[in-house]
Amino acid sequence: MKQLGLPVLLNAKMRLSNFIGDKNSQILTFINPLFDDNSASVVMVLGANSSGKTHLLQGCTFAAMDKQLNALYIDIKQECPEGFIAELSNTDWVCIDNIDYSNNTQQQELFDLYNQIKHTQTKLILSAEHLPTTLLKDLKTRLSQGVNFTLETLADAQKTTILQSKMTQKNIHIDKKIYAYLFKYYSRDLSDLLNAIDQLDTASLQTKGNITIPLIKKILHK
Repeated sequence: MKQLGLPVLLNAKMRLSNFIGDKNSQILTFINPLFDDNSASVVMVLGANSSGKTHLLQGCTFAAMDKQLNALYIDIKQECPEGFIAELSNTDWVCIDNIDYSNNTQQQELFDLYNQIKHTQTKLILSAEHLPTTLLKDLKTRLSQGVNFTLETLADAQKTTILQSKMTQKNIHIDKKIYAYLFKYYSRDLSDLLNAIDQLDTASLQTKGNITIPLIKKILHK
């Protein structure tokens, strides 16, 4: 099964079922019933970098496809053909990430799409760190009046839970001091941490050893 349209690679681990955060549960409470709702909905999701916006939008895309609905995930940071967004009113779920990076043409297409789906069953889920001042005034007004959620910033303990879950899936155990070291000396950005864990996993398989602080220094601090 694949999403419609653009050849954007989805991360199969980004599911609504493993989207965490105590305060973030409210957005799942709102979104989950939408999969059986026949009316249009527009949801604006705001959050800091690495707060889980991409996870949420890709999770929505997977959930829609699991229910045999047409679904599309778009990252505005990646190349998107001109006019493509405005043609999506017949798609059941349209998840558009990072609209704060959209140009004027894309913003006009978003505004057109917003108006087109009023009498459809389309669910339009958008994300941004914040609504930029450069956003088209009419579009910003529409989005501000709609359903808005702000994701919580994950604490180190929550990030550790995510990283541990990923390692458990690989049947690998890592001492907690490894995570503490990564937070202190490498990065607190969850995307960076997930990429780092993949690199360390690959390196440990090649060396047939455990993931240790010396290995981190060798692989990540080149």
